[in-house]
Amino acid sequence: MSPRPAPDLTLRRERITRLTRQVAEAEGWAAVTTRRLAAELGVTQPVLYSAFASRQDLLDAVALDGFTALSSALEAVPATPLARMGAYLDFAAAHPRTYEAMFSLPSQLHFGDDTHAPLGRAFAAVREAFPPTEDRDGDDVRAEVAWSTLHGLVTLGAGGRLPPERARARLQAAHRMLTRP
Repeated sequence: MSPRPAPDLTLRRERITRLTRQVAEAEGWAAVTTRRLAAELGVTQPVLYSAFASRQDLLDAVALDGFTALSSALEAVPATPLARMGAYLDFAAAHPRTYEAMFSLPSQLHFGDDTHAPLGRAFAAVREAFPPTEDRDGDDVRAEVAWSTLHGLVTLGAGGRLPPERARARLQAAHRMLTRP
């Protein structure tokens, strides 16, 4: 009898991450349990833990997957401020629980010198639309303020603290403020 081949851990991690996103988007984070994920995947809970040592590792994987998807959404539109801002807001509206994992839930991920590639790629897509001004070459403050503004609009909108019927007007106002010379 020949030994069983080693499992493809990358494929296992991708399947678990994809299912976690699906369950969270459909029913919220409270519905994401190892018992449920294992049952839906047809595996045991220890199999899940062989791919993710903790729930936090799984949440971080969902966040990284979200940053990859956000980057793709931003890169799919022209690198103009209005197009990238719209794509950002559309992504957050279409994937609210993934966005929550990216920015609101506890995370071991952070931006900085050792930034994970998907985070850096997402920020680069924002920076491309909001490059440093000529007098501040290499300064990312403009892109950071743009990202912060977008995040504020998403967070306040998702929390029901901004009237949805004025979303377009807010986007236009933010665009004017962020692109003013």
